[in-house]
Amino acid sequence: MTDFRDRTGDREPALPRRGAARTAKLASLPLGIAGRAVGGWGKRLTGQSADQVSATLSAKAAEQLFEVLGTLKGGAMKFGQALSVFEAAVPDDMAKPYREALTKLQSAAPPMPARQTHRVLAEQLGRSWSGRFAHFDDEPAASASIGQVHRATWHDGREVAVKVQYPGADAALRSDLRQLQRFSRLFQAFVPGTDVKPLLSELAERMDEELDYLSEADNQRAFAKAFEGDPAFLIPRVVASAPKVVVTEWVTGTPLARIISDGDQETRNLAGRLLAEFHYSSPARVHLLHSDPHPGNFMLTEDGRLCVIDFGGVAKLPHGIPRHLGEMTRLALDGHSGELMQLLRGNGFVREGSELSSDEVLRYLAPFTEPLATPTFHFTRRWMQRQAGRVGDTRGTDFHVGRSLNLPPEYLMIHRVTAGSTGILCQLDAEIPARGIVERWQPGFAT
Repeated sequence: MTDFRDRTGDREPALPRRGAARTAKLASLPLGIAGRAVGGWGKRLTGQSADQVSATLSAKAAEQLFEVLGTLKGGAMKFGQALSVFEAAVPDDMAKPYREALTKLQSAAPPMPARQTHRVLAEQLGRSWSGRFAHFDDEPAASASIGQVHRATWHDGREVAVKVQYPGADAALRSDLRQLQRFSRLFQAFVPGTDVKPLLSELAERMDEELDYLSEADNQRAFAKAFEGDPAFLIPRVVASAPKVVVTEWVTGTPLARIISDGDQETRNLAGRLLAEFHYSSPARVHLLHSDPHPGNFMLTEDGRLCVIDFGGVAKLPHGIPRHLGEMTRLALDGHSGELMQLLRGNGFVREGSELSSDEVLRYLAPFTEPLATPTFHFTRRWMQRQAGRVGDTRGTDFHVGRSLNLPPEYLMIHRVTAGSTGILCQLDAEIPARGIVERWQPGFAT
């Protein structure tokens, strides 16, 4: 039996809760970046080249981004994790420091003291909580935005993962997201072509779901039941749950982040294919969409299955993916601009009073369908950078066409998750049969 006494001394709590302190930390991001920009001009005057100064500023900004968003956890880290999947869109000349910083945010964060962990477990599982475990490791196996995971052995001998929510996570989440929304434009430089403000709004709307571990456990049970026995996927079963603690089966595998960094091409392709199939098939199989697509939530098991974890963010789709999306994708792929425009207007995708022509809209949307034009498609960072540059260039036609289009509220989550999953495919540099997957699972696409 593990010794459950606190071994951490009087370390600071894992989640800083004082509003003023958190606000000051977040406010340091724009101030620090502005200060470094001024310093950069001074270095230019002393003879350093523009490229040298730019590279130094990018590295320092990325370092500060990770330090602030990572150590604060809460909404700050949740936002950083959401940004991380769009890392592939960052131009190569400034990508390396941001890539490293954003990737760290997928799983790295300082742990909370064991004393705090024990207190939460006692509140949630009862004062005799330790009797439920044959062994409990006080050192967390992973830390994330609003909770950390411990490895343990359940009383019946099963290896389990114990996810414990940080005390004060609710207040920190709300405070951070309010503060981040105040200077959302600052983050636009980190992820060109991605509209950060709606992303923050969506995260704010999903706060209650993220904080409710009972709801997360119900979501995971639904996915586990739907994918039970599937040779390609593994969803860990839920063992026990409470509002701020959830216990699931432990799974060992290779995280997608490691496959992204040093996996061979065959493994990258396998991971990408399974990720795409999970994304497109879930609405049909479970009537739910896993809505937190970052590499920290996926791993490959030794027998080649995709293990999926963290079901706090889930979109309910009782009728699956709307058929109109498949129909629009097919029309854009086939170049039918008139029918496409009619369908877009009829379903609220074009802003009132817009004078867009059907050909302009087709030119804007068609490049996004390139992965479906051939039996297989190679998702690369360069392809994603082209798309992000095209729609994010304020001088270009596509930018203004995009501003005239509208994404109805019921499609926001689907769009964001699809974009995030595509970002991971580009990070993986995966070549996959995307067209066949979409034809099988996306209503309205197959002819």
